[in-house]
Amino acid sequence: MVLLLMIVVIVLPFIGGLLLQILRFQEKRSKQCFIFGYVFLNTLLTYVLLAHGETDAIELINFAGEKLNLTLRLDCLGMVFAGLVATLWPLAALYSFPYMEHENNSRIHENTFYLFFTATYGVTLGIAMSGNMLTMYCFYELLTLVTVPLVMHTLTQEAVLASRRYFYYSLGGAAFAFIGMIFLIMYGDTLEFQFGGVLNLAAVTDKKDLLLFIYVLSFMGFGVKAAICPFNSWLPKAGVAPTPVTALLHAVAVVKSGAFAIMRLTYFSFGTEFLEGTWAQYLLMCVVIFTIIYGSSMAVKETHIKRRLAYSTIANLSYILFGVLVMGRHGLVGAICHMVFHGIMKICLFFCAGAMITQAHVNYVHELDGLAKKMPKVFGIFTVSAFALMGVPGLCGFVSKWNLARAAFASNNPLAFVGVGALLVSALLTAVYLLGMIVRAYFPGKEFDYGSIGDEVKDPDWRMLLPLGLFVVAMIVFGVYNDSLVQFFRFAAHAVS
Repeated sequence: MVLLLMIVVIVLPFIGGLLLQILRFQEKRSKQCFIFGYVFLNTLLTYVLLAHGETDAIELINFAGEKLNLTLRLDCLGMVFAGLVATLWPLAALYSFPYMEHENNSRIHENTFYLFFTATYGVTLGIAMSGNMLTMYCFYELLTLVTVPLVMHTLTQEAVLASRRYFYYSLGGAAFAFIGMIFLIMYGDTLEFQFGGVLNLAAVTDKKDLLLFIYVLSFMGFGVKAAICPFNSWLPKAGVAPTPVTALLHAVAVVKSGAFAIMRLTYFSFGTEFLEGTWAQYLLMCVVIFTIIYGSSMAVKETHIKRRLAYSTIANLSYILFGVLVMGRHGLVGAICHMVFHGIMKICLFFCAGAMITQAHVNYVHELDGLAKKMPKVFGIFTVSAFALMGVPGLCGFVSKWNLARAAFASNNPLAFVGVGALLVSALLTAVYLLGMIVRAYFPGKEFDYGSIGDEVKDPDWRMLLPLGLFVVAMIVFGVYNDSLVQFFRFAAHAVS
């Protein structure tokens, strides 16, 4: 029963998307109900699976021997990622309906969009429920294939070039990750994910530096999707995709899959016992700290709204990777916290940006002047989300940053202390680039003519506002009442005291 359910939640979004190509819906409302129906059903089935708890490894296909097989397994870490994906996707689907109505797509073009949009849901769940490195790698590659059409959806020259860049970067990263998997086959007891790592240390002996180099190579390979420097230029370019796509790319599907894969690589494949205190840890920590400052600095400089949020994502993804690389008792806990809470905060910010684009047709920061008076609900939600991302106490962003800083100080690693400084600088820069947008919207100046904003500019309908409202509630609730959730994260990270 559990095996069947795991397969169903991966395959159902594909089947629903294919049926959408076959069925002829005469009314847009009927088509939207069908799409939301099978996405919501998939979420309910995923929740049933999560309620069942951890599962044993279930082999699907055996290629050759014990190591080369496709295996599904749901452990606590996978449950966290699957729960995040399953929660955000129906809200993204609901939000996408009014957004895509403004895109003026043909019926066939729109159906193709939803085919890949929902297929990405199933593939991301496959990554969460992968039982070994080979299975995760296969889903990881498939994720690239189903998201490239979403990036090039508009078929403009800019979109085609952005999708090409994303595809090339992802293929290069996958090649690096593949090399890491080959070495795990050679020097590991198994490809299964086991907390503490699977390396046969007796077999490593004098090849430790070589394996550390392979770890760095694999980390950077998976780090392509996590937008680590210098492989991050694809992410701002991918902002040409429709906002529901960019929101999921930046909040959960692609970039968080990269961060999740690095968690698996570090804690469940190579193991922190092998990595902690090595030159590989320090080198990658330097790269991650640089990425945090770089992403935040570029966001201050950027004037395009979605690209500004994209650079913000680059910085915040490296928050997660910083927690992974601390490798202390609390490091993975902080990384998981920020993976979840950043997903909520960033999808909300992107959805607010999408509402501004569809309702007011603005794309740049200087075009936000006075819009808060016309769109009070959207900008009120945007303001709360911005404060959460800055790390204001009482909101969920503070909780994840607190856990990251706590992990850094508990590690007694001097470079981790530098990382805490980078987090503080990044928080200051976050305030600069987000408060700048908020101040423009609320306080355009005494001489500003509100008549220059068209009367048609207003808050969107309930299909956009409902997801935004739920995200704000989640930010506040998790900012105040988070003990049980963080305790589960500790359990997921095998860091229970």
